[in-house]
Amino acid sequence: MAHNNTPSEKTLIVIIGPTGIGKTTSSIAIANHFNTEIISADSRQIFKELSIGTATPTPQELASAKHHNIGTHSIHQYYSAWEFEQDALALCESLFAAHNQVVMTGGSMMYVDAVCKGIDDLPTIDEELREQLKNQYQNEGIESIRRQLKQLDPVFYTEVDLMNHKRLIHAVEICLMTGKPYSKLRTNTIKKRPFNIAKIGLATEREEIYERINKRVDKMIQIGLISEARSLYPYKNLNSLNTVGYKELFDCFDGKHDEAKAIELIKRNTRRYAKKQLSWFKRDKEITWFNPRELNKMISFIEQKTGAPGKSI
Repeated sequence: MAHNNTPSEKTLIVIIGPTGIGKTTSSIAIANHFNTEIISADSRQIFKELSIGTATPTPQELASAKHHNIGTHSIHQYYSAWEFEQDALALCESLFAAHNQVVMTGGSMMYVDAVCKGIDDLPTIDEELREQLKNQYQNEGIESIRRQLKQLDPVFYTEVDLMNHKRLIHAVEICLMTGKPYSKLRTNTIKKRPFNIAKIGLATEREEIYERINKRVDKMIQIGLISEARSLYPYKNLNSLNTVGYKELFDCFDGKHDEAKAIELIKRNTRRYAKKQLSWFKRDKEITWFNPRELNKMISFIEQKTGAPGKSI
């Protein structure tokens, strides 16, 4: 992608916020106003087998604005934030050929950052090595992974959450693959993009966010989440299914608790995830916050940022 030195008139409109806040509704209205298309930045909606539990846009919503990156992969495929960065940038390039604005929306913090800031060029991990370390963790426990990391990268060892086995294993993988400490490979430099970025955050009072989440979970149950989860149960150990909404139902099928308890846990864990998303997004000073009902204000903000009037609504 060519970097132009002149200010770009192309703008990526990024719509973020906690789960259940109404990002789909706002992004469709904004995409239609600017007569453009939507890139999904949701790390679970890319999997075609997961539609109810990930609140994938409905067929009507998908028909009302063109969406990209929804249902493009299978749960059996490995897909990382680094791959998302490559795919989304290629999409931006082709969409910006036809539009001055493109909308990107989703609640996956890593995916949004991958496109807006860039990810360090870390190597793809060899599947055999990944399997080996997974077995090591399962057979010898987290302590053996910690010891290995401390030896390979004492610097990262002091920074990482020592309870997060996935982060520990990932760092060990990188060290073993490259022969260099993971901390030396992370540059954390923000990559320059050949387009402008306008970030809109959606938020409201916590009580209302929680109420939206509870209603959304009830609706998922009503439209068939339990049978969707049952059909995926044979694959419950896949990384793509290690996600709220499915994990709690898999435990229910395993007899750990009943259905009512599973639903209660889905609501609780989704609320916790929303809280985590909010604290992650609040650290980003480039986000301008709106109530999800303030659509006209969002549109005026984008028009000011881009100098581009859309269609009147």
